Amino acid sequence: MRATVWHGVGDIRLDDVPVPRLQDPSDAIVRLTASAICGTDLHFVRGSMSGMRPGTILGHEGVGIVEQTGEDVRNLDPGDRVVIASTIACGSCAYCRAGYFAQCLVANPHGPEAGTAFFGGPEATGPFDGLQAELARIPFANVGLVKLPDEVEDDDALLISDIFPTAWFGARLAEVTPGDVVAVFGCGPVGLLTIVSAQLQGAGRVLAVDQHADRLAQARALGAETVDFSNEHPVETLRRLTGGTGPDRVIDAVGIDAESPGARTARPEPADEDAGFQPPGNAPDQALRWEVDAVAKAGTVAIIGVYPPDAETFPIGAAMNKNLTLQMGNCNHRRYIPELVELVRAGVVRPSRLVTQVEELQDAVSAYSSFDARSPGWQKVALDPAGVR
Repeated sequence: MRATVWHGVGDIRLDDVPVPRLQDPSDAIVRLTASAICGTDLHFVRGSMSGMRPGTILGHEGVGIVEQTGEDVRNLDPGDRVVIASTIACGSCAYCRAGYFAQCLVANPHGPEAGTAFFGGPEATGPFDGLQAELARIPFANVGLVKLPDEVEDDDALLISDIFPTAWFGARLAEVTPGDVVAVFGCGPVGLLTIVSAQLQGAGRVLAVDQHADRLAQARALGAETVDFSNEHPVETLRRLTGGTGPDRVIDAVGIDAESPGARTARPEPADEDAGFQPPGNAPDQALRWEVDAVAKAGTVAIIGVYPPDAETFPIGAAMNKNLTLQMGNCNHRRYIPELVELVRAGVVRPSRLVTQVEELQDAVSAYSSFDARSPGWQKVALDPAGVR
């Protein structure tokens, strides 16, 4: 079968790879009908997150049809249409039972102290082959696969695999309550769905910070008030727009590959995998500083943008002296997916509106290039495995 495979920093290829097989009684094999490229995948391609194993299939977002199930998968049958939770969890350990699926004690083969296990990630996350492929093996399929009603189409379900739950989780972490003023930093796909999530959870106003005109336009279309940090100081503007107080809640939907003002060109290549890419002015640190400075005293900063384990800089003194609450982490996808499936089924949200490109799987490498360069209009890229050559 064909799959998008990581070979090194800046080196991904569409390869012929072995067809996955059942390995454990709780496995299932799913034929992918839709996959996607996520900003997290770009961290691996850029080298800003290290530790990838050459030969790993990329991708952690997927929708498909169950083809085979192990004997311990008692809630699914071949032919069932499912959405795949991006993070892998056993569903039985103490953390899973408490809803912390991203901290499962069992799923990561590196042991109970290891971090989140997910598809298509670095060695430390498993590694598990990802979902930018024709077929995928899904461990703990009885937990990680959620049946889809006929009313929920693939394009909508695809965004429920990862980025919509992540956005919903971000608003929950930020402790959004009715009437709150919420600022979202970053208007990529996760940031845009964070705007929607904050609104649905009761935010009175949402302010969105970015510098790309197409992304800011999409944020305005969703009802957010926009701030272009390339033309104005975001902290000063957020304070002015909130009567000098600042937003009650700030949500970081940016992560390690933040941009400096005006940095709209393609990034330079890192010297090697471990060097990574730091945009001019140490943009990730700058974004975090802006967030801490902008939020109201005694407010909450929630971080759902992806930062690697070796990221160690944070304005802790400024946060402490403002009595801030800090919450962050990897999304517990399986906790939120059923609820979000119902919101989509009921017509409350149509996340597929954020999909700007649908590319054939065989065109994945060129799609990565355009997405990596932040080409105008390239917001969320879906991949179609059908008809791959």
